[in-house]
Amino acid sequence: MAPPLLILLASLLPTRSSSSRKPLVWYLGLLVLVASNAQIWVSAETSSTQSQSIQQQQQQQQQIVEEEEQVELGSALDPHPDPNEEDYPGMIYVGATNETHRITHDQPNGIKYIFGTSFDESHKLIEEKDLLLHNHHNHDHDMPKSREEIMRERHGQVNPDGPKPFGHVDTHELDGGVTPPKVVHVDPFFLDEALVTNKEFGVFVRSVYYKTEAEHYGWSFVLSSFLPNAEELHRMEKDPEAEHWVAVNGAYWREPEGPGSSYKFRENHPVVHVSHRDAAEYCKWKGKRLPGEWEWEAAARAGHYGPQNRTLYVWGEEDDVEVAKRYANLWGKGEFPWENLAEDGWRGTSPVKHYPPNPFGFYDMTGNVWEWMRGGKHKARIVRGASYVDSLDGSVNHAATLGARANLHGTTTTGNIGFRCAKAPKRRTEYHYKAHDESVHGQLAIEDEFGKQHVVPTRDWEEDYIVMEDENDQDEFEQEMEKPKIKKRKVVLPRTRRSNEL
Repeated sequence: MAPPLLILLASLLPTRSSSSRKPLVWYLGLLVLVASNAQIWVSAETSSTQSQSIQQQQQQQQQIVEEEEQVELGSALDPHPDPNEEDYPGMIYVGATNETHRITHDQPNGIKYIFGTSFDESHKLIEEKDLLLHNHHNHDHDMPKSREEIMRERHGQVNPDGPKPFGHVDTHELDGGVTPPKVVHVDPFFLDEALVTNKEFGVFVRSVYYKTEAEHYGWSFVLSSFLPNAEELHRMEKDPEAEHWVAVNGAYWREPEGPGSSYKFRENHPVVHVSHRDAAEYCKWKGKRLPGEWEWEAAARAGHYGPQNRTLYVWGEEDDVEVAKRYANLWGKGEFPWENLAEDGWRGTSPVKHYPPNPFGFYDMTGNVWEWMRGGKHKARIVRGASYVDSLDGSVNHAATLGARANLHGTTTTGNIGFRCAKAPKRRTEYHYKAHDESVHGQLAIEDEFGKQHVVPTRDWEEDYIVMEDENDQDEFEQEMEKPKIKKRKVVLPRTRRSNEL
């Protein structure tokens, strides 16, 4: 676009038809005026273009900064998957729900309940203690405390027998449940509605050519009354902690009572003679995991979480064998282990889903077989649920309550231990940022004596990676070297937290 002064000059120039003539000096002055105005206009146009370019660069930089800030916030901007759209065949969701839908992960959607033995009556005081603790002012709060009171609050009462090992819990003598009962919270989860059967475990074994630990060691524990030849009992090794369980050579899940027996016609019974590792490997193959005992008990209690509606057994408070035989496969009135009256119709394991489920829809949460739990130590793995050799009141083995609990070595395999699997709901994908490729350059190491953080050296890592030193430490030759910039790479963060319990 032409400047206005040029247009004025064109209008003032004489035309052929014009009769008036101006002096030459007049025209020279007009040209000087036009030239100066044109220079001012060009500089103005240049500055305007430069300002627009700077403004565009600033906008681009601002956009980049906003994107980086958004990236740094990571997946917190992404919504969680809707748990209402997630279901798995044969699994039941356990978590907080409203009348019609499951509560999403953006809100507290776990379960809070009283965990522990069913025989301890102190659970009835838990709610009252919580109300007193939170709603009443403690007038002694501002008073100075003695050193003994502070140490007692921090460390509790000192055990006169010495310190207890990590993970130790006190248990009740009847059902083995944790005592005293306490309030726990578990995140939502999915749990198999029934125990894993022989048929399902056989598919796993044939698919991956799996060999159980009972097959590896060559023997497993069988109840003495199940032996085909009782005369051989005195020659067999017995469990030092349970004399009625004997080590039978060749017993494993296909031959539950030893050579000559078979799991045929018991395909729908729970698989037994599996160790903790066998159970974990099966669950991993199915894309699941073993449940934690907090999760398992939350599913077993099926909504009976408070001190007012907490029950002793899965069916209620009745401790009558005639009532129990309609709900669970347990030991009856006969003398253990030889007099099995089979009041419930089964001497050993029973088919899964034979008895009615609990209010949540889970089968065999009491009786039939013990169930391996995730957690514990290798020498003290946790099993829950009791089995067909346990009684109602604890007169024979464990009391088959909802708090029934025991510890076994992780390699233990018997004819009354099975398992079921659990699965955590999907969560949004979390990310983190790597400054270099750890698989190529190695992991970051501790600072050396000079205060520099280097990487663990690997083969040929110096060729494409240079440690960035401080500018003050670089000499004139190093400053001339062109060093590659280390860029951050967005990487999916593997989920290590499957449950707040584990």
